[in-house]
Amino acid sequence: MILNQRQQELLDWVQRDGHVSVEKLASHFSVTHQTIRRDINQLADARLLQRVHGGASAHSSVENVAYNTRQVMFSSEKQRIARLVAQHIPNHASMFINLGTTTEEVAKALSHHVGLRVITNNLNVAAMMCSYADCEVIVAGGVMRPRDRGIIGEATIEFIRKFRVDYAILGISSIESDGTLRDFDLREVRTSEAIIEHSRNVFLVADHSKFGRPAMVQLGHLSQVTALFTDAPLPDEMTSVLAETGTELYIADQSH
Repeated sequence: MILNQRQQELLDWVQRDGHVSVEKLASHFSVTHQTIRRDINQLADARLLQRVHGGASAHSSVENVAYNTRQVMFSSEKQRIARLVAQHIPNHASMFINLGTTTEEVAKALSHHVGLRVITNNLNVAAMMCSYADCEVIVAGGVMRPRDRGIIGEATIEFIRKFRVDYAILGISSIESDGTLRDFDLREVRTSEAIIEHSRNVFLVADHSKFGRPAMVQLGHLSQVTALFTDAPLPDEMTSVLAETGTELYIADQSH
């Protein structure tokens, strides 16, 4: 689903506040209630939010949005983030790249780098990067998750623990206002925990829709992150957390 500007703003609002009424949305956008209900129905059909009586609420905290939908959500923002991340990765670097549509955009943005050594549990990343100049790709073993070609499980974790790399390129589903990092799948979270533990630098990549989004499983905290790459200014409370943790912040603007 390609979102128009109103639908994108509506989705941002719901994800930020958790619930918004049809009446408030119609007033804000100066459109009819029928138009807002149609937007909510389309977004709900795409599993981006939930229809509730009189309005819309954030998507479930126990289930992520479908992979093919996430591929087109905030695609330009993810691409800008990815290009900015690529500027901070030198040639001849070693790295982990985990699951996620934003990390896949980072993989695309690294196409002109040389001498990379990449360890990944993301088969989409592996297929993409194996053709890059002098780029060695090592694929983690484990159980493949069909919906996004992600590799997860105990074998994946044990494999990752054999390495220590320069950079982790880490995607996430949720960053809470207190800096808590969350995701939906416990097995995926445990894999990401191992990646953080075995990386010298952790680059977290997350567009603004991840701020305050509900997700069930705790992964870690921003204090474990070297740098956060995003596309919009952070909420004030999260900015204070970064100041305390010393995590670097990079915001991709339209020029990236």
